Amino acid sequence: MASPVRRGAARRDELSDALVELLLAEGFAQFTLDDVAARLRCSKRTLYGLADSKEQLVTAAVVRFFRSATARVEAAVATRTDPADRLAAYLRAVSSELAPASAVFFEDVASFAPAAGIYQRNTRAAARRVREIIDEGVASGDFGGVHVAFAAEVAASTMEAIQQRRIAATTGLADAEAYEQLATLLVRGLRS
Repeated sequence: MASPVRRGAARRDELSDALVELLLAEGFAQFTLDDVAARLRCSKRTLYGLADSKEQLVTAAVVRFFRSATARVEAAVATRTDPADRLAAYLRAVSSELAPASAVFFEDVASFAPAAGIYQRNTRAAARRVREIIDEGVASGDFGGVHVAFAAEVAASTMEAIQQRRIAATTGLADAEAYEQLATLLVRGLRS
């Protein structure tokens, strides 16, 4: 039988996961804590057990989303050895992780400085990871059809443009779709 502490931790994890799902689907700007509590079928007091304010609750949920997504993305890459497969797997896993997030979620993230900062830090880390994979491909001789430093910079700039909502505004592509297109473009270009 689980101890009360373990049950409490399990309940907090379950509630945090449900909060992430809710925010991904519907955003967060329009919600009050009362709304969130009603949607998650818990008390405001329970929510205050997760964070001291709506802003902190949102921030914690965004951190949780990106932390979990990063772990799953890295797991997808870990099974690959070919640099092109690793690059494609990485960017397609990012696409897959972003797919459940609605446009309103991304708009709310962009409008809320703490969440925008979290997305920006994660995007920068992802761009560094893409550069590492490209460097691996250069070192192994698998990449070389284009100027690889330029390709890495294009990837980083595009990822930043996705995060800053410029790609969505100019192309109509959702963030997940943009990452899928970036994967196709980079892998084809680097392998030619």
